[in-house]
Amino acid sequence: MTSAVSEPSASGDGTRRVWGRGFVHLGLLLTAAGALATLTILYIRNAIHADIGLVFVGLVVVHLAQRRRTVARMMSQLARARSFAERRVRLAASDLILAFITLNVLVSGVLDWGRGEPIQLPLPRPFDRWHLLSSVVLVIYLVVHVWHRRKRLRKSTIR
Repeated sequence: MTSAVSEPSASGDGTRRVWGRGFVHLGLLLTAAGALATLTILYIRNAIHADIGLVFVGLVVVHLAQRRRTVARMMSQLARARSFAERRVRLAASDLILAFITLNVLVSGVLDWGRGEPIQLPLPRPFDRWHLLSSVVLVIYLVVHVWHRRKRLRKSTIR
């Protein structure tokens, strides 16, 4: 029967690390409690609270150094999550812009059709027609949109 806990090495290095982590955790708990206790007791001077707080910060640094692989893994996961969230926000914003431009083309086209002539904008030619200008903007935006996603489009599937 195998144990999920790794056995300490013959030199006792694993045992020292376990005890070291235990002492750091105990120190963190005691200094956190001490810092909170010195805040609530009014007759103890502020310097004692600051001293205990500095010991706590030192123990946090030691704790993070002991857990550097875990911290590094968590930071990389955080960076991936952030970049994933940024991509999702950019994609949502792009879809919103695309929807707005498409709606603009639709509305300008319906209004042009209803009037029987193009609606003129106070812009120089050839940008003076609302529907034409909206359509050109839509085509340019679509080309840029597809160009940025060309690699993912080859592998994408509809679910």
